[in-house]
Amino acid sequence: MASKITAPADYKTEMMLEANRRAHEHGIDLSKLPQLLDMNADTITDNVHAINANCTDDRMKFVFKHLVQHLHDFVRETSITTEEWMSALEFLKDTGKMCSDIRHEYILLSDVLGVSSLVDSLNHAKPPGATEACVLGPFFTEDAHEFQEGDSIASEGKGEYLYVHGKVTDTKGKPIPGAIIDTWETDGHGLYDTQYADRTEPDCRGRLFSAGDGSYAFRAVVPVSYPIPSDGPVGKMVSALGRHVFRPAHLHMQIDAQGYEKLTTAFYPRGDPYLYSDAVFGVHSSLIVDLESVTDKELSLKRGFKDGKPHMELHRDIVLATPEEGLAARKTSMPAVKQE
Repeated sequence: MASKITAPADYKTEMMLEANRRAHEHGIDLSKLPQLLDMNADTITDNVHAINANCTDDRMKFVFKHLVQHLHDFVRETSITTEEWMSALEFLKDTGKMCSDIRHEYILLSDVLGVSSLVDSLNHAKPPGATEACVLGPFFTEDAHEFQEGDSIASEGKGEYLYVHGKVTDTKGKPIPGAIIDTWETDGHGLYDTQYADRTEPDCRGRLFSAGDGSYAFRAVVPVSYPIPSDGPVGKMVSALGRHVFRPAHLHMQIDAQGYEKLTTAFYPRGDPYLYSDAVFGVHSSLIVDLESVTDKELSLKRGFKDGKPHMELHRDIVLATPEEGLAARKTSMPAVKQE
């Protein structure tokens, strides 16, 4: 039964009825909303909190309460001018214009501000001994070819040879067979395959599975450092802040195994000049690796490298956490998780 609507003396009945009807179409009962009036610097924040309190999604209400509070605090603390705020809005508009199916400028903005790394670190905290996670980045694709153990994910001539191998285990050292391993990297020119206009199929990326003893192995190329896209508003912002736009060389890996948390990580060869100033804050000390030079021709031939040419080697075991271990780690890093 519809509730009876009584119009205040200063409203026309038909106007009130129409307003309520239109509000009800959007699931809103005007009679339950707070009365907002006389907005000023002292009242605006509380009023926004009050109107948002009508949200029935507790998680959304929680997030937006903190978002509004921090945004309003930022405005007050910086005494930002109207002109400066309009410049910020224009920056966001220009950022949106740079987005496309193969380029997400807002992800790049999140990356260079360290937000992606922060969100990732909190949401993918790992227990001691487990391989640390790091940002996915914008170059992962779903079309990687499936490879057998020891195959090359890179076509010939894409860079200096690299052999990657190790084991996938749990935190107690037990091998994990059948883990799905996705891996992707730049070629020797510092470009991902998706950055080539004439790309016809995936290259320098692949999917393989850990063996019965948890082992994995594949051939690749030594990744090199490269610049983030710097022709848009985000790149210009980074330069204006006196920063460079380069990422250190790294090899991405994503491991998915039943009964364990999916891991997205990357390994960073030691000695890269940008290792300690990564433009997107992705490097963790535990993910810095040493590449060893292999000049044994017979071993190179056995591993499948053309003419037995020398190659670099990366040996790295990967340790996965169970959902229970991951949750325990997140309760330590995320206050909101502790409350659940």
